[in-house]
Amino acid sequence: MTILDDNRYVALARLVRRHGRSDLLAGAQLDEFDIDDETPLGDAERAEAFADDLERMGPTFIKLGQLLSTRFDLLPASYTTALERLQDEVDPIDFETVREVVETELGATLRERFSEFDPEPLAAASLGQVHRAILRNGREVVVKVQRPGVREVVREDMKVLGRLARLADKRTEVGHRFGFGRLLDQFRRSLAGELDYRREARNLVTFGELTAAYDLLLVPQPVPAYTTSKVLTMDFVQGRKVTDIGQLGLVDLDARPIVEQLFSAYLRMILDAGILHADPHPGNLLLTDDGRLALLDLGMTASVPPRVQHDIIKLLLAISDGDGEETASILASMGHPLDGFDAGAFRDDVSHLVSEAIASGADVAVGAVLVDLSRLSGAHGLRPPAEMSMVGKALLNLDRSTSHLDPGFSPAEAIRENVSDIFTAGLTMTPGGIVAAAIESKTFVAELPKRANRIMDALAEGEFRVKVDAMDEERLHMVLQRIANRLTLGIIIAATILGAALTMRVPSAWTLLGYPGLAMLLFLFAVCSGVALAVWILMTDRKVARTQHPTGPPS
Repeated sequence: MTILDDNRYVALARLVRRHGRSDLLAGAQLDEFDIDDETPLGDAERAEAFADDLERMGPTFIKLGQLLSTRFDLLPASYTTALERLQDEVDPIDFETVREVVETELGATLRERFSEFDPEPLAAASLGQVHRAILRNGREVVVKVQRPGVREVVREDMKVLGRLARLADKRTEVGHRFGFGRLLDQFRRSLAGELDYRREARNLVTFGELTAAYDLLLVPQPVPAYTTSKVLTMDFVQGRKVTDIGQLGLVDLDARPIVEQLFSAYLRMILDAGILHADPHPGNLLLTDDGRLALLDLGMTASVPPRVQHDIIKLLLAISDGDGEETASILASMGHPLDGFDAGAFRDDVSHLVSEAIASGADVAVGAVLVDLSRLSGAHGLRPPAEMSMVGKALLNLDRSTSHLDPGFSPAEAIRENVSDIFTAGLTMTPGGIVAAAIESKTFVAELPKRANRIMDALAEGEFRVKVDAMDEERLHMVLQRIANRLTLGIIIAATILGAALTMRVPSAWTLLGYPGLAMLLFLFAVCSGVALAVWILMTDRKVARTQHPTGPPS
């Protein structure tokens, strides 16, 4: 273990201890570190302090906080709210370091590649920073440069987090419930994608293709010849962030067509293409000088599997229709119930939440309702798929953007208006899926006569049997046999004690300690048998418990 690992363990131990989660480190053998107890804070203050601590710990933990801000089923509202504002703006690296990285990655000097390269960055973050430049052919671009050494820092941080996640999953109840290892795997994939700028370049191309049919949406395109895993060159977009435009600035803007195209495009991305822009907050939307809306910062994306797409389609429609019972049914089928999940109470609370949203008088903010449903699922012990929380966060940010541009826009009405297109998207099949279905149909038709003959022969000969696995009969038989054995031994021991007590009254020439010898031998046999029976019961019960709930030594 390196010194860097030790420092990270100390920092994490302090973080966990300060924020009331010290049970995660039970058995971690960190007693040699000097961990100071912190003064308890209120919920909101503790959440803000948690976000501040993650910011101070560097890029890995900032990105982890941004991911946790989407897990409404795991964290209280005060924490997800505090983590939403996490920013990784830091002091920029010096221009000579930027020059060295760019020239090394592109294999040529800046003068050979660019006619102009602004030494002052447009923005600086913990993973990289962005500079404006002009190519030799006159194309205006921005160049995103990765900070030197950031991959090594992230790699070491992930090692430490991986060890603690495995320890928490094995040794703590909260780890068993939440599955920190699975959460960390999702985070590792997301962060690896952000550190590979070639993947972000592919995302730009993909989102450009998905928005090509929308003339009011713009996605800057990469320059492949000037893009590597550590350098990303893409079109420069001149405009203003949506968050910087006040109400006066929106007076002369016809925002309704822009908002409608933005909402429609995101629905198609999620429910048709299965690609999710995980961070579409208003700060990543730029209003250009020609009245279009540019989508920026597409490094953090996620895939939405077809099964989850179909469930979310049904969920959105149920919410838009105000059908709380159907909403609860869909959520229950999507999620993974934990111990203690009460389906009836969950259905009642979901129905009440959806009814309150519909009866509020204002238009239903579908993103906000999805977020509340994720929180409600977590509170009831139902673990929804991670993609659902991310879709909820994306739609919540989308609601904020659309309401800022056009307060009169109705997301629920937009969903209802596009219901036929969304439903059609759920029914579409890829060419590969059609071929696979055709092969399955051919196999079914070819095997059907043979299988039907077997069934009819079995019925005619009286050999037709139906096997129903209603319970584990073998295990039930074993348990009943164990109970019978214990009862039998207990009866024998009790009978021995009773016989010894009766024999105690019979005079005997052979005595032990002044009592009849035979009676004393029976008492001694009964005591030894009772102790042996108790030891046997304890050993077998522990063996069964270990088999059902295995725990291993810490890694």
